[in-house]
Formats: sequence, structure tokens, C-alpha cells
Amino acid sequence: MGVRPPSNDVDEEPDVVEFGIAALDARLADAGLTFPATAEEVRDQFGDATVPYDAAGNEMPLAEALDETDRESFDSEDDLLNALHPVFERKRQAASTSLVKQLRGLVPF
Repeated sequence: MGVRPPSNDVDEEPDVVEFGIAALDARLADAGLTFPATAEEVRDQFGDATVPYDAAGNEMPLAEALDETDRESFDSEDDLLNALHPVFERKRQAASTSLVKQLRGLVPF
């Protein structure tokens, strides 16, 4: 997933803020991980890497996301991303329904 950041006339900003599987997909392309791959191989490849799960930049460790899939192997990159998507989506929804987020939504600024 991705969203456009607010415009503040700074050209150094990216056009899109990537999070969830979109952010991970960009990293997979550079990682050189071959499939099929085990969850352990993915953990070894990425170490302590974190993945943003919302546009606010909140992150979770990839190892934690892999644990939540309850999968030990992935046949392809798409299989890995499809398994992780619900994990990131649950985390994003939980963050967006927090009390602070709800209160910010009420303020008109």
C-alpha cells in the first residue's frame, strides 16, 4: 500500500510513502532472496529489519510479522507477500482505531 505525503513544496520528498507489503516488495527486489524460501531464510536475509505498516511510519519487525503468519515456507515472492498482507493490515487497522488517532480525527486542523 502507499499514499501520497502532504504537499509542502519540498522536492526532496518521495512521491509516495510505501508501507506494508509495498514497502517489503521494494526491499525484496534488492535482497536477492530466492524462492522457495523458508521463514528462517527470510529472517536470516533481513535480520532485525522493520517494515512500516501505515502511512504514519509505524513499523513492526519483519521477524514478528513472519511469526504471525504461522507459515514455515513460501513458494514464491507473491506467496510471501500474500501471507504477510493480513498481518500488516491488522496492525494498520489497530493503529488507526487507537484512542489518540480517533481524537486527532475529531480536531479540524
